Amino acid sequence: MSELTALTLKAALGGLKDKSFSAVEITEAHVQAVEAARALNAFVLETPEKALEMAKASDARRASGNAGPLEGAPLGIKDLFCTEGVRSTAGSKILGDFTPTYESTVTANLWRDGAVMLGKLNMDEFAMGSSNETSAFGPVVNPWRAEGGNAQLTPGGSSGGSAAAVAAELCLGATATDTGGSIRQPASFTGTVGIKPTYGRCSRWGTVAFASSLDQAGPMARTVEDAAILLTSMAGHDPKDSTSLPVETPDFASFVGRSVKGLRVGVPKEYRVDSMPAEIDALWEQGIAWLKEAGCEIVEVSLPHTKYALPAYYIVAPAEASSNLARYDGMRFGLRVEGGTLTDTYEKSRAAGFGDEVKRRILIGTYVLSAGYYDAYYLKALKVRRRIADDFDQAFQKVDALLTPTAPSAAFQLGDRSDDPVAMYLNDIFTVTVNLAGLPGISVPAGLDAAGLPLGLQLIGRALDEGTLFSLSGALEKAADFRAKPKKWW
Repeated sequence: MSELTALTLKAALGGLKDKSFSAVEITEAHVQAVEAARALNAFVLETPEKALEMAKASDARRASGNAGPLEGAPLGIKDLFCTEGVRSTAGSKILGDFTPTYESTVTANLWRDGAVMLGKLNMDEFAMGSSNETSAFGPVVNPWRAEGGNAQLTPGGSSGGSAAAVAAELCLGATATDTGGSIRQPASFTGTVGIKPTYGRCSRWGTVAFASSLDQAGPMARTVEDAAILLTSMAGHDPKDSTSLPVETPDFASFVGRSVKGLRVGVPKEYRVDSMPAEIDALWEQGIAWLKEAGCEIVEVSLPHTKYALPAYYIVAPAEASSNLARYDGMRFGLRVEGGTLTDTYEKSRAAGFGDEVKRRILIGTYVLSAGYYDAYYLKALKVRRRIADDFDQAFQKVDALLTPTAPSAAFQLGDRSDDPVAMYLNDIFTVTVNLAGLPGISVPAGLDAAGLPLGLQLIGRALDEGTLFSLSGALEKAADFRAKPKKWW
């Protein structure tokens, strides 16, 4: 059955259509793969009975001629998406055994198109983290290992479960979210493809909020075309979300394989940071060469406010988090620790329910929003955010997309940076600007480092121009011809 789990999403959909195998057969193969890979800790909740029930319904729809675009495809769902009747925790103790009575719009769209749910994927608590070590369910282990080493590596975060599950062939694709790089950085660390679409392209309704002006859902998959197929289903206008954009969703897969001849690709000089490893710089140069060979014109551009992006992000995101997470008070749902007074109950519930990183960000956010500091920090960060968006606007007058590295390193060892929050935050150096400006960004696996670990390249596009990104990333994928897979040890 392992040959069924090794298929790309597109190949699996083709096999289902040709009746080479049924939805039940491919679902059973994935259920077995998930059960055999518990050492990765990628899933926080497996739903095999629900998956087989959905697969049977899918086979019945196909038999009656009503197959949807994702009919019978087994997927993993990040535990930030509320799923009706299935526990949803956001990787936190404070939500306890919260079981939503409603379905997030993104997952509802996937079920509408015939997808099958294998279970809920592990993640950093409330999506706060870059290594999937802040989860209340413990860290996810990257299926990749350095050559000659047995050390457990991070799959990146916060969508670490999604990345590990896709890389280890436990699902055909996965939902993920990206607030400052949480789709793209894990994709880079695991040799997978991850796209954060334009802010507003996917509905945020029914997705647990971290920072409302930055959060955006997107897919993780094994190929660019698979990511395009998933995004077409996940996206769409949703009147329940006031930030959802009332625009048509194109067939994103139709852009993959198109000629990129004549497209102008910018290389931002500010992304050449001093401490960047030589192999990442070399991969970036290789990416530039690949796009030139494909007929693109390479243009050096300047994004002068890049150096302020991380400080601005780590003011705006915690400020929004402190407001969003105020609702977790032990009163209406989730964990409740009784105290002598109402305030005591609030304090004890929040102290027991939130992990250290979440508490750190709530404290930072509350501080920068407090009287006397609001103007000095929060207001200033919003002005910097505007300048960063203006930098991109000016760059996109000259170019069609930008090419950068995705992350400043390959996957690092679990525990390596957990006691140094600033070192951890620096993981987002190439990704946070995209969230601050609301733009689409995609990470494509492009090579291996000296230890045999995957490295990704990032393409950034104009708002709502994911099509150009899919064309360019398809050209990059073809040139890179990345076929490496993690050696199975689990």
